[in-house]
Amino acid sequence: LDRAFRSLKGIASRSVARLMAELPEIGILSNKAIAKLAGLAPIANDSGKRSGRRPVRGGRAGPRGVLFLVARIVAKYDPHLAAFQHRLQAAGKEKMVIRIALARKLL
Repeated sequence: LDRAFRSLKGIASRSVARLMAELPEIGILSNKAIAKLAGLAPIANDSGKRSGRRPVRGGRAGPRGVLFLVARIVAKYDPHLAAFQHRLQAAGKEKMVIRIALARKLL
């Protein structure tokens, strides 16, 4: 798993080490579970008939911040992530929504 992160251009070994230290469950848990641990999963905010926005909250703040920064840098060098980012921008998504989507793709 360490090798998979390091194969992406733009990720420093220090960032990989911090991610592996703060999220040792990467590769063991499912995509949805690891996204929730990292604080990148939408959490329902419903009550009765009200169905509100599903903001991203909770989780571990340290890895989430590292993933946001790394995702932005990797999107410059990886053509697949860059295309994904441009698709979301063309669809009119907010900057934070794009940032969250890129971070989840990395996980």
